[in-house]
Order: sequence, then structure tokens, then C-alpha cells
Amino acid sequence: MLVNGADLVAHHSGAVFWPEQSLLMVADLHLEKGSSRADRGRFLPPYDTAVTLRRLSAVITEFAPATVACLGDSFHDGGAEGRLSDGDTAAIQAMTGAREWFWILGNHDPRPPAHLGGVGLEQAERGPLILRHVANGGAAGEVAGHLHPKASVRLRGRRLTRRCFISDDLRLILPAFGAYTGGLDVGDPAFSAIFPGPFRVYLLGRDRVHAFPSNRLDARPGDEGFVHQLERF
Repeated sequence: MLVNGADLVAHHSGAVFWPEQSLLMVADLHLEKGSSRADRGRFLPPYDTAVTLRRLSAVITEFAPATVACLGDSFHDGGAEGRLSDGDTAAIQAMTGAREWFWILGNHDPRPPAHLGGVGLEQAERGPLILRHVANGGAAGEVAGHLHPKASVRLRGRRLTRRCFISDDLRLILPAFGAYTGGLDVGDPAFSAIFPGPFRVYLLGRDRVHAFPSNRLDARPGDEGFVHQLERF
């Protein structure tokens, strides 16, 4: 996958790796979303953070990156760090302490964690890429999260929907990595503002990604009631 000249590896977990820079990027972990919902009386199994961290640790083990960049909304709210279990805190500190680590700030987490290691940044520039939480479509090389892209295709008469990467070779939006994150269909106008022309999606499969051009998609804006409700997720 080429993005503004950078040769990236899209992984079926939802992470993307840049071998030239030994840089791993993930977006929208939304750690402690389950406990946030519980505080509001909506009880979910309280295992989302542990599941997300295990998945992240596995990807780090696979690629052994020198640098990890989390592209915003790594924590579901400002109190998430304080609700982490001791084990999850130790797991994050072990990961951040072993390599360079950036927390790109998002709308859910406008301040970096205080005691988990890593460096908080509004955005980071690496070569031809600009790492930020929200893409605005105004600059080539944007790599972002925020929109939680998903896409649908029809295969053998069935509609298949998966989280996905979306790219037009100039910019890239990553799927949400967190265990309790929803998705916005790439047919929504929020994406057309960033990708006004043809694009490709890379659907997350069991052990690889599957690329489709935009004219192959079965887009239904508004699926799951997610449109324009991103602040709730």
C-alpha cells in the first residue's frame, strides 16, 4: 500500500507498519470504554482493555517496531487512565518503555496519559506522512483515524461487512483497533470530503486484508446509526 510515496504494510489486525521507518501505527484503541459505559449504567463485559492490549502486543511482537504511534482516541475519556487495572497499566508501561511511543491526541483524549510512558503530540510528521487523529483532506500524506471506517461488498450473493482501511494513495484512514469500537460506512459524506475521487478499501480478514476499489462497494450510509454520532463512540 503506497501512501504519498511511503510503502506501508496493512495488517489484518487494523494496524499499519512502515518498514522503512520501523513505525507501527494504530488508531482508536478506546481503552476503558467498557468501564465508561458501566459508569453510565450500560454494563458491558469489562474485558475490552485487556483484549485490545493483547492484540496490540501481538502485533508489536510480529513487527518489532522501533516506534509506535497511536493516532488518537487511545483512551475513551479523560478518566480512563485512572480506571485501568494494575495488570493493564503494567502492560502499557512495558510496551511504552521498550520503544519510542507517541500518543497522538484525539477528541476523546485531548491530554496524554500522566503515568503510562510515551509522548503526547497533536500530530507528528515522518518523511512524507503526517500522523494525526482527524484527516481534513487538505494535505497529502495524512494518516489518521477518528472515522472508524468499515465497508461492505457483495460476494457470491452475500453482503460482507468488515472494518477497513481507506486510501486514495495520497492519504490513509485506519480502522478502529479497539475491541468495543463501532464503524462508519465509507459511503458516508464524512469520507467523501476527504476522498472526493476513487479510492480503495482494505477489508480486515481473518489472516490478511482484501483490497477492493470503491466501485465494487455496496455502500449504505447510516448503517448502525453511526452517522455524525462519532462523539458518542
